[in-house]
Amino acid sequence: MAEARPGLPGGPYLVLGLARSGVAVALALRARGEEVIGCDAGASTDPRLAEAGRRLSAAGVEVELDASGVALAARARTLIKSPGVPQSAPLVVAARSRGIPVLGELEVAWRLLENEFVAVTGTNGKTTTTEWIGHIHREAGLSVAVAGNVGTAASSLVGEIDSATTVVCEASSFQLEDTEAFAPEAAVLLNLEPDHLDRHPSFEDYVAAKLRIFANQGNDDIAVAPVDLGVEDLGGCARRVLFGSSPEAELAERAGQLWWDEQPVIEVDRIGLPGAHNVQNAMAAAAVCLARGIDAGTVADGLRSFRGVAHRLERVAEIDGVQWVNDSKATNVASTLVALQAFPGRRIHLIAGGRGKGQDFSPLAPLVRDRCRAVYLIGEAAPELAAALGPSGIELHDAADLGSAVARARSEATSGDTVLLSPACASYDQYADFEARGEHFRALVEALA
Repeated sequence: MAEARPGLPGGPYLVLGLARSGVAVALALRARGEEVIGCDAGASTDPRLAEAGRRLSAAGVEVELDASGVALAARARTLIKSPGVPQSAPLVVAARSRGIPVLGELEVAWRLLENEFVAVTGTNGKTTTTEWIGHIHREAGLSVAVAGNVGTAASSLVGEIDSATTVVCEASSFQLEDTEAFAPEAAVLLNLEPDHLDRHPSFEDYVAAKLRIFANQGNDDIAVAPVDLGVEDLGGCARRVLFGSSPEAELAERAGQLWWDEQPVIEVDRIGLPGAHNVQNAMAAAAVCLARGIDAGTVADGLRSFRGVAHRLERVAEIDGVQWVNDSKATNVASTLVALQAFPGRRIHLIAGGRGKGQDFSPLAPLVRDRCRAVYLIGEAAPELAAALGPSGIELHDAADLGSAVARARSEATSGDTVLLSPACASYDQYADFEARGEHFRALVEALA
């Protein structure tokens, strides 16, 4: 049973940012009869934004496009901020200067839903682990809704699910930094690596945002983390459940098996997804599900039968013996390192680039040297990547865009090779999001067959 949530501050509500989560929260508030104003600095000529505006207007939401929204602050009693909007946005600064509460979409959704939440965060593996936990719940015959940063905004579930449904929710650092009272009944932190340093002032600030997932948890809640996380205090008061290979781990990997409560759960080589990183994801998923009381046999079945998610090491096709893999979800260096490690031998044609996020690309060079035959650079970060990967000695091609990269890789890859889209960068220089980039890659590859 979910604990009682705090109520929302009063309206009118001003929703800043009208992408997926902004539209969802505006509609949820409007469905409650609230006065809602939606604004976005994007151009009204943007087809996606124009469609969002039409949808909101039809529901009775006042919409302002091509506007920072600063002038609207005087009309609002609460500002709802979409996760893509930085804290430094003029309207956010103006709202805070006027003493107006600023809440994130995830916070609002959690307050409006009377459901137990299992929240998942971390630098890498969030989407896979979130979907895996949802899959195990379905295997157990439990009602579950998967939402959050994976694609379905949590606020879109308001009024759509009954109170017995568990919400399994991926939570990004952007979403978590906008939380205030958010206290999921179970929270999972997978790992911590430098990421989004173009948005967070420092790695320490990024870590602090991630740890918000535990901050408000109580004694009856569950906090899952790797035993070797390197963080002394997770915060909050929840029961700690650690996973890993050391003796302190409650969910432990020993002798080729996963163990829980001194009982074997599953052999590692029977886990449904390949790679050492997916063993870690499986351990996190198993730990939170077992701690929540799901039967160990059902958990094992779910670990075996799960087949992964789109855009994360997704095998798109094999053409003339060449494997084409979509890893568009790899928007940081750590994710691309994981992808490179998943393919042994020096047979990878890597497509990388996009919009950099203040990362150091140099850690890629050793694995590029050991695993790649060629690298095709795209987007704004191509010059930075070229400088970082030059010492690898691997041939680098300035392909500019994804279409050119795919065409060049098609001409150079031979049977037994793998063409891997694993950008190590955000997509926003050329695409709306990583999904759009991955779908374009899939379409380009399918056109080759």
